[in-house]
Amino acid sequence: MAFPDTDPTLPFSPAAIRAAAQVLRAGGIVAVPTETVYGLAADATEPQAVARIYAAKGRPSFNPLIVHVPDLAAAEAIAEFDAEALALAGAFWPGPLTLVRPVRRDSGIAALVTAGLDTVAIRVPRHRAMQALLGETGRPLAAPSANASGGISPTRSQHVRASLGPAVPILDDGATEAGVESTIVAGRTILRPGPVTAAMLAEVLGEVEQGPEAPAIVTAPGQLASHYAPRKPLRLNAMRAEADEWLIGFGAVTGQDTLSASGDAVEAAARLFDALHRADASDRPRLAIAPIPAEGIGDAINDRLRRAATR
Repeated sequence: MAFPDTDPTLPFSPAAIRAAAQVLRAGGIVAVPTETVYGLAADATEPQAVARIYAAKGRPSFNPLIVHVPDLAAAEAIAEFDAEALALAGAFWPGPLTLVRPVRRDSGIAALVTAGLDTVAIRVPRHRAMQALLGETGRPLAAPSANASGGISPTRSQHVRASLGPAVPILDDGATEAGVESTIVAGRTILRPGPVTAAMLAEVLGEVEQGPEAPAIVTAPGQLASHYAPRKPLRLNAMRAEADEWLIGFGAVTGQDTLSASGDAVEAAARLFDALHRADASDRPRLAIAPIPAEGIGDAINDRLRRAATR
């Protein structure tokens, strides 16, 4: 089996995994789902393959990528782990937690992946498609979100196709589960909030802190001030829609769409980017979104929304 020429999309299957692995081993790129969002994968040890990610996304080269590996042993071959990092890996891997760790000199990871830094962002994903692809290729895979740089992250294969065009092969396994990108942690500092919440991390580490929203030097993915952005202006914390706005509701605030009518933040996270894609495709020139409580995974939702509204 090979990816079709007219629409290079294949539904998840063992044959599709083999086809995707063949593309990756040849130095190509493939969009693949994880439990968070769809990622744009390439062999993390091949500089030219990684460069194709940056070219396809229009991503600035100072913005590092996350490396996906099948298990902790593979992660330890790439990065150095202390006791706290091992505790976090034991608690949350496989899953939506990325650890920023010192990169080993003999890691084999292309310098473009780390943006020349002496650290690497690494995680063990849970999703069956990414795990199968890691097993079939036998290589670490760099995989940022599969969308044009700065745009709305994709939670469905249709989002990938609309953002990156007809040329990128897509391994389609339906909508993603979490709907927002992984939590990123360096030491005890949260660099990007996500599905693994501060409270969950504190249960393991005892104490965590929140890093700056837009640091002067980018040390991990997702730290740019303007990111995850629709094409149209977005107004936050809206209780009602203006005449020219498409309102995304939450809880008691209703609109043209809703993240969760019951006020469930986990459901809202899973629906966030999908709702933003629908809103951006609407006939309204401006967008608005209801307030989301900044608790638990609500921190991650509000982080994405603040960056999406920055222009």
